[in-house]
Amino acid sequence: MDKLQKGISSEADVRGVMGQPDTIWDDGNGARTLEYPKGPEGIRTWMFAIGASGTLVDYTQVLTQEHFDTIRPGMSAEQIRRQFGRPRSVVQFARKNEEVWDWKYHYVHEDRLFNVHFDMTTRKVVRMSISEISGH
Repeated sequence: MDKLQKGISSEADVRGVMGQPDTIWDDGNGARTLEYPKGPEGIRTWMFAIGASGTLVDYTQVLTQEHFDTIRPGMSAEQIRRQFGRPRSVVQFARKNEEVWDWKYHYVHEDRLFNVHFDMTTRKVVRMSISEISGH
């Protein structure tokens, strides 16, 4: 990452350092975001914003408590996927009509799972929860 400079590095430079992105998001007008989950059990997902000119605008690690705190009930599954990247797992609970996505992340001195609960019919966020990872 030390090799990358905002406003100077190209998309090719980012790919040279980070490799092939997991997902490329079209941000419109030629701009895009490259998603790099570091998993499958990783605790970081990097989002690299590439401007229309093809240069690096910004990058951020999105699996943080501060980013999770921006989630609100009613947000769509698409919004969550776009904001946090590919979840570690997706589990459906038919009796509750709920689908739960989780991401592993590091909080203070431990790894945790951040869970987003969706209504399976509306695909909207119902609530969030945190799970401790046993054995750590």
